[in-house]
Formats: sequence, C-alpha cells, structure tokens
Amino acid sequence: MTIDEILEMMDDLLDKSVTVPFSNKKCMVDSEKMREYIDNIRYNLPTEIKRAKEMVADRSEIIEDANAKAEQIIKEAEERAKVLVSEDEIVKRAREAADEITAQAKAMDQSIRNAMTQKLNSTLSEAEKSLTRSLNEIKAMHDAVKAAEQA
Repeated sequence: MTIDEILEMMDDLLDKSVTVPFSNKKCMVDSEKMREYIDNIRYNLPTEIKRAKEMVADRSEIIEDANAKAEQIIKEAEERAKVLVSEDEIVKRAREAADEITAQAKAMDQSIRNAMTQKLNSTLSEAEKSLTRSLNEIKAMHDAVKAAEQA
C-alpha cells in the first residue's frame, strides 16, 4: 500500500465522520482507524527512502561498469599498439586509435554519469515532494485531531 493510498483512506475516513452537534465543522473520527493509517504511513516511509537509496546504488553500479568497460577498451587499445610497434607509422596510427577509443570511452562514461545524475536528481526531487506533501497532510490531520480534542 502506498502512502498516497493511505492518505486517501484517511481522507475518506474524515469524509465519513459524524459531525458533532452544535459545533462548527467539528467531527468525531474513529481514532483507532486513524492511528492505524498513521502507523501504515510510518511503515511505508522507510520503503520509499529505501527505493531512493537503491537508485543511488544502481547509479554507482552503472558508473563502475562504464569505468570498467572504458579501462578494458583502453587496455585492449594499448595491447594492440604494443603488437604493432615494429614500424613508426603503424605505432603512430595505433596510438591515435587508442587515443580516439579513450576519448570515446571517456565521453560515453561522462554521458552515462550525466544521464544517471539527472535521473537520480529527478527521482529524488519527486520523492522529496511526495514526502513533503505527505508530511504536510499528516501535520494538518494531526492539527485537526488536536483541535477536535480541544473542542
């Protein structure tokens, strides 16, 4: 169950609550049900945070894989260059090819890093907005419950 679904259930509980006679918009809410919903939110928040951490770990893994591939490409290019050392022109061409492959690998690595950073920033921003919105709704609900108790 997602936090948004739980908040929707809380909203439904408020909509179905009974109005207290002779009071201005005050109502009685099933406190046990409300506590259950709040506990469910507390239980689900760590899951959303865990998902964000998993995305960070995935990003690191992709970057590590890209770096390993880049190093392997560089190593292969250097090995090919060593085999062709016999003539100056061949060596020159091999070095140019190795440099080109290295530049391509670095550009690919940077591109992957940029894409993962953008995706991670976007996802974390969405998670932060969702969590902030949920927290604000919980605070508002809590204030409403306190106000109902004081009435």
